[in-house]
Amino acid sequence: MPDDTSSTTPAVHFLTLGCPKNEVDSDRMRGLVDSSAFELAKDAQDADIVVVNTCAFIEDAVTESVAEILDLAEEWRPGREGRRIVVAGCMPSRYGGELGDALTEADAFVPVAEESSLLDVLEQLTGVTATAATAPNATPTRLGTTPFAYLQVADGCHRSCSFCTIPSIRGPYRSRPLADLRAEAELLASRGAREIVLIGQDISSYGRDLDETVTLSDVLKELATVDGVEWIRLMYVQPDGVTNELLETMAALPQVCHYIDIPLQHVVPDILRAMHRSGSAQDFTTLLSRIREAMPDVIIRTTLIAGFPGETEADVEAVLDFLGDSDLDYVGVFPYSPEEGTAAAELDGLPDKATRLQRAQRIRDAADKWGVESAERLIGKQIEALALGLDEDGVPVGRWRGQAPDVDGIVYLDREIPVGTICDVRITSSLGYDLEGEVV
Repeated sequence: MPDDTSSTTPAVHFLTLGCPKNEVDSDRMRGLVDSSAFELAKDAQDADIVVVNTCAFIEDAVTESVAEILDLAEEWRPGREGRRIVVAGCMPSRYGGELGDALTEADAFVPVAEESSLLDVLEQLTGVTATAATAPNATPTRLGTTPFAYLQVADGCHRSCSFCTIPSIRGPYRSRPLADLRAEAELLASRGAREIVLIGQDISSYGRDLDETVTLSDVLKELATVDGVEWIRLMYVQPDGVTNELLETMAALPQVCHYIDIPLQHVVPDILRAMHRSGSAQDFTTLLSRIREAMPDVIIRTTLIAGFPGETEADVEAVLDFLGDSDLDYVGVFPYSPEEGTAAAELDGLPDKATRLQRAQRIRDAADKWGVESAERLIGKQIEALALGLDEDGVPVGRWRGQAPDVDGIVYLDREIPVGTICDVRITSSLGYDLEGEVV
């Protein structure tokens, strides 16, 4: 039964864990709450309900999600009758009904596919009528007001990578209609977003499931005509999706950052086949050459997995040799995590955890050496930077076109610039991946 203390204007706080896709999902759910009889709370202490949007991609993410929920149950809920915890996102999607038996601290569960029903869940928990009605298939409301915003062009995945839980969590690949993408980009731009970051498990497959013949290139061309959008960034482009058409479009549109994130995962053919992927060091070298031929100033990010079942020391050396020759700007390295329900979890030859961690660190150290050298090459050059305001220490910061949000570092500015302004900056020094510069 709902508690009477939460029957008048309950406040809802969102705690988001995991990747940018979860950030977008949370923003949409915040939009639902904002349009209802419920209030949004910036701080959990002011909330009657906390919605924890969980990540369950790997074991460590699940552990973090569970820890946050337990902390809320032990530290936030006691002493305040009627406080509720809603667990949303990837954990309910991955584990289904068994999660309720294991996580009794939660009052309700909302899987990814049912996030549009959040208001119904809140009504059941509080007894308060939401009043707002969302039309079926309507473009979700977004509340984002920062100088940049993530735009999810598709959800789910059609691939069968043997290490990945995404298809079981988010379902098959589903492209969003081009008209919806434009409408959401216009909304985000009207709320101050100068940069739109395109995300999805594989944005390069955009349009494969739609009746009309559209591709990621068409998305770029459409968004480039949205007033207020000055930068467009591509994240999570699979290697086989880097077509000549895409490269030509990226090179031709001034709004599109010459930046591309391509998850290679490994470079040894045998390991890639075991991952249910394709490619080789030579294939990827050719791919990088094609990209740089189209955009000589391009910044390239990738991700690699270390310690996959069957990987040998020779395979690790092959990865290091590839990195030494490829001149990549940013490399994310992750130790392999055997995940229940994936094909890779059944493979033989799994290195022990200490070995997986050690290999990941070796690759990460090497990648950092070359990445830092890439940042140092910007010293003395003039670049464009998007002003983000002040950091937690009160220092003016921004990002340049070669830095994606949250993962690639920032630019420290010598003076404060209005948030959302794109200004010219002369780089004077580097601090690892971070840069320092003078506003011109």
